[in-house]
This record gives sequence, C-alpha cells and structure tokens, in this order.
Amino acid sequence: MQDLPVLPLTFRPGRTRAVLLSAGTALFAAITVLGMLLEQLSTAERLGFALTGALLGGVLFLLARPRVVAEETGVTVVNIVSRRALDWAEILRVNLRPGDPWVFLDLSDGTSLPALGIQPGIAKQRAIEDACTLRALVEARSTVDPEVRRG
Repeated sequence: MQDLPVLPLTFRPGRTRAVLLSAGTALFAAITVLGMLLEQLSTAERLGFALTGALLGGVLFLLARPRVVAEETGVTVVNIVSRRALDWAEILRVNLRPGDPWVFLDLSDGTSLPALGIQPGIAKQRAIEDACTLRALVEARSTVDPEVRRG
C-alpha cells in the first residue's frame, strides 16, 4: 500500500485550469479593448462589448472551477456549477477507466458522481496518479466493509 498524503489535499487539472483562466482573461480584455477602440460605438454599445467579454470570460472561469478536495471529514467534489460534500463511507469506488473523460465515484446510494477535478485531458499520467491517490485514501478512510467495496 502506498503512503497516504497529508490532508487536506486538493486535486485539480492544473494545466487545463491555467489555459482556461488565461484564455478567459485574454478574451475579456480583447473584447473590452476592441469595444473601447471603436469610435463609432455609443456608450451602450461599448458597455455591451464589455459585458459580452465578461460573459465569455466567465464561462471559461466556470470551466476552470472543478476540483476534488479530500479532508479529514470526507471529500468535496466541485464541478462546473455544482458542489457536493461526501463522507468517506459514502464512496464505494473511485473509477478512471481508459477513455473516461474524468474520474467517477461510485456512491453507496447506487449512483455515480463525476469528479471533474481529476481528468486525463492534458496530463494523463497526473490524472492516473491522482485517481490512485484518491482511491487509496477512500480505501483507508472508509468504514465500509472491504468485501462490499469489491462486490
């Protein structure tokens, strides 16, 4: 068994996040500057350019939001527009199968929760390592019987 990391621990797609935040900022700045430089536009139209830039930048910022936070009390999964706190015992299995766009958590209520904070898009090896770490944490901290977990 691998050594478990110290908690709290946050998993997030670092490179993807950096690209999205940079692109969102650049897009907002470019559209806003373009609106301000066009002299034939009225004040309302310039404001429209700035609001459009803010809207498009905001969408990219939302896409950069996903993370998975492992703490002593459990795991918090933050996806694009949702957040869910889970006790360790609620998580039965951590799955990252070949071709999956992100990790899926099989839960004790019979559902599966996507955890977009661990995704193999740009950094596949990092996502595999993060999924293995989260899996080890779940196995070590869950109070569910290991036979039920394998089931």
